[in-house]
Amino acid sequence: MSSLAIYPQDDGANPLERTRDGGRIAQALAAEGVRFERWRADSELADAADQGAVLEAYRVSVDRLVREGGFQSVDVIRMKPDHPEKRALREKFLQEHRHSEDEVRFFVEGKGLFFLRLGDRVFQVLCEKGDLISVPANTPHWFDMGDCPEFTAIRFFNNPDGWVAHFTGDAIANRFPKLETGDDQGDSY
Repeated sequence: MSSLAIYPQDDGANPLERTRDGGRIAQALAAEGVRFERWRADSELADAADQGAVLEAYRVSVDRLVREGGFQSVDVIRMKPDHPEKRALREKFLQEHRHSEDEVRFFVEGKGLFFLRLGDRVFQVLCEKGDLISVPANTPHWFDMGDCPEFTAIRFFNNPDGWVAHFTGDAIANRFPKLETGDDQGDSY
């Protein structure tokens, strides 16, 4: 189940608020300019489904969001526990960074944990199957897929080059809990 925890930026141990209520998650994030919605993600994907198969399974939703947001490119990131680059990718995504465009993700399988530094607080958002999140351009953030990743997300870009990060060099991510193996409800973060 999706969840939100809000922390002071200097204290990753004591959340100011925690909720699993979808309406409250959307409301708290919207107040910060972050879009969070729950969409239908009921297409079954074969283990060997490639990017084309994933995009075709969600064509109606993808096309609607492309029209709405004017996105120039769309791709799929699919991580499984046996992915050969999982450690390197996790380390890269765990570094606080920004993008010059909105970071839009539609999770169609599994889960991942976004951390957004907004003012003097950190918003920790556990996104799961069916969640759509849009992190505004230039928002400092990081992402944890866990040490045993299992998720598929459709990514939308206004930049034809796709995912381009500008790393802040701040070690803030080290002060916050990570997504742990076997954490089926997001309770250990």
